[in-house]
Amino acid sequence: MRTVRHEGCAACHLKCDIYLTAIEMQMEADLEPIHIVYKKHETICRQKTLITHAIVMLDGSAKMYIDGLNNKNIILNILLPSNYIGLLPVYSIPESTYNVAALSDCYTCHIDIGLISTLYNSNQNFMHSLNQAFGKSVSAIMRKLISLNQKQIRGKVAESLLYLSALYDATRFILSITRKELAELSAISEENAVRVLTEFKNEGIIDMNGKEITLKEMGLLETISAMG
Repeated sequence: MRTVRHEGCAACHLKCDIYLTAIEMQMEADLEPIHIVYKKHETICRQKTLITHAIVMLDGSAKMYIDGLNNKNIILNILLPSNYIGLLPVYSIPESTYNVAALSDCYTCHIDIGLISTLYNSNQNFMHSLNQAFGKSVSAIMRKLISLNQKQIRGKVAESLLYLSALYDATRFILSITRKELAELSAISEENAVRVLTEFKNEGIIDMNGKEITLKEMGLLETISAMG
């Protein structure tokens, strides 16, 4: 991990809602963002630690996960550029309820959480934007709970493949996570994840070439996911 000096938010390619709201409220001078690069596998955010800064993903990808029993983690989400990390104090939750670790080299922007709370409480549009994002996150976690409790192994893997397809907006993509992480995303063992991938390949549902996966039968995957 290393801190990066930069020209300021005006030079950033992303122009996130935090910056645009600060501009609107003439508070851009108060942002004082800190840019930090995390190497692959480094921890960006740790569960049960006090949150001092909101983090915006500028480049790279990361996994959001929770610590499970017997060192078996559960991946909740894959984070891509423009995703936020660490906004919970805005909702009166001071500690992180999840971990975030880099899947690739990640370029991130850190902004004091106190300023974020000020913007949130002072700007209705910003409040609405964050509430929408928070609602979508909660909804995704609820769907994950249903999957964990009710779906069988094949349904879980099918759901994860469909999730990755939607994330990358493609039916052919390079898998940015390991087979073990795919298992953690599906809340199953690595052995079962590999077995189901092999079954799907043998059945002509997917094709695999190294880390490249092609979803050949999207309709069938959706059926398997829906049926559980």
